[in-house]
Amino acid sequence: MSNKNGVEWSIRVGDGSSMVLETEHTHGVTRLWDRLKGLVVRFVMRVWMFLKKAWDLGVDDPRKFFHCLKVGVALMVVSLFYYMRPLYDGVGVSAIWAVMTVVVVFEYTVGGTLYKCLNRICATFLAGFLALGIHWIASHTGHQFEPYIMGISLFILASATTFSRFIPVVKARYDYGCTIFILTYSLVSVSGYRVDHLLHMAHERLSTIIIGTCLCIITSMVVFPVWAGLELHLLVPRNMDKLAKSLDCCVDDYFGHGDEETKKSLQSYKCVLNSKASEESMANFARWEPAHGRFNFRHPWKKYLKIGASSRSCVYCIETLTSCLASKNQVPESIKNHLESACMNLSSSSSNVIRELATTVSTMTRPVKINIAVKDMKNAVRELQNDLKSLSDLLIQPNDHEEKNEPKDITIMPLLDVIPLVSFASLLETASRIEENMVKEVEELAESAQFKQPEDEVKLKKIVSDEENAIALQRV
Repeated sequence: MSNKNGVEWSIRVGDGSSMVLETEHTHGVTRLWDRLKGLVVRFVMRVWMFLKKAWDLGVDDPRKFFHCLKVGVALMVVSLFYYMRPLYDGVGVSAIWAVMTVVVVFEYTVGGTLYKCLNRICATFLAGFLALGIHWIASHTGHQFEPYIMGISLFILASATTFSRFIPVVKARYDYGCTIFILTYSLVSVSGYRVDHLLHMAHERLSTIIIGTCLCIITSMVVFPVWAGLELHLLVPRNMDKLAKSLDCCVDDYFGHGDEETKKSLQSYKCVLNSKASEESMANFARWEPAHGRFNFRHPWKKYLKIGASSRSCVYCIETLTSCLASKNQVPESIKNHLESACMNLSSSSSNVIRELATTVSTMTRPVKINIAVKDMKNAVRELQNDLKSLSDLLIQPNDHEEKNEPKDITIMPLLDVIPLVSFASLLETASRIEENMVKEVEELAESAQFKQPEDEVKLKKIVSDEENAIALQRV
């Protein structure tokens, strides 16, 4: 029972015991408390997972952590132009432009930082020079016509610069500079109409931008530099190794020789498909970098893009092969056994060629064993072609009968049962693309970048040269 003093309700159950009934108010408070605890626990878990992922990211690549420190150091140093009176008196309020420059131009790689810094300096100087020149011309035409001249010039230059950003070459190399040009010209031309000392203002802004960009360049190149060219040089052969691994795993899985690890490694080719944007960005930034390590100033970075494109053309074939894995159980075992050896051999030889090319690119040495690997791949191609030609004998199978006079029945295997395996024989197309595209591009890169000769070949040439000199001395 219950009353206004808060007496609890209770009921008597079948075994004679009593049970207290909780009021609706108690249920509401309990549910609210449980929800609050759930929200707090979920919030704490999400924060913990975020911190764990951030920690794992820093452990996997410590350079990202050092990049954060470099940005902090650059901003701390450039902020001294505000905190220290002698420096502040030299640049004035325009010191904020140095801080803004560090924020917007500091990139992860040296090439990215140089790209933005040089674009910003050149665009700022050019826009400021044009704005001052047009302002001088407009000021001499009279106060009545000055705003019209400035407005028309702003319209023409902004429209022309914006249109130039649609040109592929300009967009790839100078897109950021075009944006800064429009911004600087607009600020100088518009503010110059109300400012008396326009030249002094332009000089302060240009000097602070130069200070900020120089600080970014020095910090990026001296403190734990991350070179875009080196990143591209490591990315391309790494993708080639993933391509070779996926090719082997795909064929092994189709013919029943794979395991769980093979199935996981099979998806490595997807990284190659998604690397086009990264390769193009790195190649663009690498063109702005000075000579470093084993790379000269005019290193043929475009050749890496061609190698990446040829790798992706092979990946498209592998993606076609993976689509056949779902229908592998529909193919008769006799047909699979007939082509298994040739397909495995071609897969192995093709992956060996890709790995040899990847080694050539990563070590920057001229390929020596590549001719032997390509020859083995060609032999495997001929073997698979011969097996495909003899496949027709397995499609038509006679039935055995006890009575000799009875005509023999012929069983023709349905063509739909064979199509998946014949489609899997598109390994031939993969091999042809490797031979025609990938090998050719790597050889062109080795020639353009002047890859070094292998030590064995250098020693052999030295021995032959010494023998020729000895023979020449004996003749004399």
